[in-house]
Amino acid sequence: MVSSVPAFPAAASLRRLLPQASFVGCANICATDAFDNSHDVQPGSLFAVVNGSKLDGSQFVHEAIAHGATSLLTDRPLADVSIPQCIVPDVRSAYSRLCEALAGDPSRRLDIAGVTGTNGKTTTTWLIRSLLAHAGDRCGVLGTVEYSDGVSTESSTLTTPASRPMAGWLGRMVASGTRRAAIEISSHALDQRRAAGIELEAAVVTNITQDHFDYHRGFEPYREAKARILELVRPGGLIALNMDDPGSWSLRDRVHDSASFVSFGLKSGGDIHAQIREESLGGIRFRLSIHGRTLDCATTMIGRHNVSNCLAAAAVGAHLCLSPEDIVAGIEQFHCVPGRLERIHCGQPYDVFVDYAHTDDALRRCLQSLRGITPGRVICVFGAGGDRDRTKRPLLGRAATMADIAIVTSDNPRSEDPNRIIDEILAGMSGSSTVPIIEPDRMAAIDKALQVARPGDCVLIAGKGHETEQIIGDRRFPFDDRQVARSFLCEQWRPLAGQPRRASA
Repeated sequence: MVSSVPAFPAAASLRRLLPQASFVGCANICATDAFDNSHDVQPGSLFAVVNGSKLDGSQFVHEAIAHGATSLLTDRPLADVSIPQCIVPDVRSAYSRLCEALAGDPSRRLDIAGVTGTNGKTTTTWLIRSLLAHAGDRCGVLGTVEYSDGVSTESSTLTTPASRPMAGWLGRMVASGTRRAAIEISSHALDQRRAAGIELEAAVVTNITQDHFDYHRGFEPYREAKARILELVRPGGLIALNMDDPGSWSLRDRVHDSASFVSFGLKSGGDIHAQIREESLGGIRFRLSIHGRTLDCATTMIGRHNVSNCLAAAAVGAHLCLSPEDIVAGIEQFHCVPGRLERIHCGQPYDVFVDYAHTDDALRRCLQSLRGITPGRVICVFGAGGDRDRTKRPLLGRAATMADIAIVTSDNPRSEDPNRIIDEILAGMSGSSTVPIIEPDRMAAIDKALQVARPGDCVLIAGKGHETEQIIGDRRFPFDDRQVARSFLCEQWRPLAGQPRRASA
């Protein structure tokens, strides 16, 4: 496997790169490598003194020097330090720009579509890749599921890589002959300026609802973090906003004059919009209107939110000069992202889907979509992550009341008591006609849902999607909702095995 953090090929003059910087102990610093973690520092490299939410980065300066750091990037002069210092007002942004420069400024040599939003980032980036692939363009992807330079692929560690590995991956794309990329840019990454050094050809905001309020401390700071993606767009680049979503659309007045603006949505007034013609468990047929042209289109994906994701990808495709016919073909050849309403079928007479939905908006959209096309009952298995935004737990509970049967279980409880998390979810379900079934053991909860399902029903296993581990305490255990469901379904519906075991509900 190729390392995701390659050595940087270039050197950078900080005086030239950061003209507003001042220097202590030198007139300039010529950096050949840079790190923001003192443990990773290599001899002769620069150490970026980044402050965390709890720790001051200056605490690690002497450790970095012991590892061989020969210069510092800092927001204030540090006493008792003998090596040269570059002083900048925003270390995170400067470090991101430095990493990009050391990698050879790859984002300036790529057409990058950056996608942010509470939901839909992964599907939209994968759709963009599908559209470009159909048109014969190689496309790299960085996101929640995988990192790809257009040739080789690795499992991802963060939705948006840190500044150094991000620059490394973009450099790999250029080296491999890839010309275009689609990257997810999370609110954390925008707030932490991980992408501040890169240049986007297109920015898409799919939606802004509620998530990560434990980090952002409320909706307005969260929205402000998302808005920072607009600052990364190069002159003449695209900014695409979802006119159906109030949060995304609230950024309309932030679009700068040098950008090309496009609205998309299911409403007919958008520059790119769709009219739903038919929905079923087999997919959706819709009429796509794109800059004055109208074409019939179909997708095997389920849910109107996925049509919205198709429109977002179409906006990027059109900006990159793809024809409407190529856009439609790219949509139609795409099936699904792992763990995004991924169908699990082992011969059973009911439908089973696994989805990453872990916000109330995403869960509500999934359930609403499934209710409209399921002849029988909708059964939902879901939980909420521990050590994360507690305010969304009752909201998840309220969203789950759209199901006929809601089985409340554990997600990744981490250091929290799973029963306490469940109690906070249940607070949002009080007063509804949906009577929840409580089963803290996630495997047992999935088994229960599959046992109670009848022909014509639909089971949604929500929250973890493509994840292959469950985090309990400080330990990680192998756990994949898709594999667990397949195992139980194969046991229950093995051909010629007689009557499957059933449970009443």
